[in-house]
Amino acid sequence: MINPVLGGPARLETTVFADPTFRISKLAAANRKPTSIKPNETVEHAITIMLASDFSQLPVMTSARDVKGIVSLSSIGSRLAVGKKGRHVNELMDRHHEIRSDTSLFQAIPRIVQHQYVLIRGSSNRITGIVTATDLSLQFQQLAEPFLLLGEIENHVRRLIGDNFSPEELRNAARHSERAINDVSDLTFGDYVRLLEKERRWKKINLAVDRKEFCTRLDKVREIRNDVMHFDPDSIPPKDLEHLRYFANFLQRLRTIGIPS
Repeated sequence: MINPVLGGPARLETTVFADPTFRISKLAAANRKPTSIKPNETVEHAITIMLASDFSQLPVMTSARDVKGIVSLSSIGSRLAVGKKGRHVNELMDRHHEIRSDTSLFQAIPRIVQHQYVLIRGSSNRITGIVTATDLSLQFQQLAEPFLLLGEIENHVRRLIGDNFSPEELRNAARHSERAINDVSDLTFGDYVRLLEKERRWKKINLAVDRKEFCTRLDKVREIRNDVMHFDPDSIPPKDLEHLRYFANFLQRLRTIGIPS
């Protein structure tokens, strides 16, 4: 291709896209150097570390790359239960389980569920972290919470609007839309704001709170919703997540005390 200005070869611009795969390395625990213990350490030492730190298992390692096994409360207890005793960690440890840091999170889930943990081996062949079933639960809560809160808020708002408006009024609120608007379930968050920001419409829902403040907060929910749906929900700013929590609690409170009646 010829550059029309300079006459030489044109430089093609390339767009760099983010990795679309949600990899295990995205979890904080996968990038936090795990506490480990050496094979010749005593079992008492391992138990003390686990109890003091609320760990269920410890990697048994001689270096950042060399893993000999995993010692856990389960591996110790199961052996003692059948009469197998040992003074050192390497006598009561199990075979360890590990995956590469570029493994898809969804491929990693079955192994984490099965073994309650996996060690993460990075591109430099070092063990970079340990991801447990607890870490997985917290991650999915973080991913799911914005969606669940948005759904709860929308259900509350739809309940407030109810059957107080005719299909024509609803269509007027969604005036820029080519969608078919027949009832409140066809509206978007932007439509909710446009519907309720007019005082004459606001009076129809018989809600004894400040209209402007309510609509301002609802419009902020709309903005957050757009970010969550178009970007990575894992990166939602804490203040935005807090706004969703507070607004959902506010709407729940109104319903609990019977407003509107």
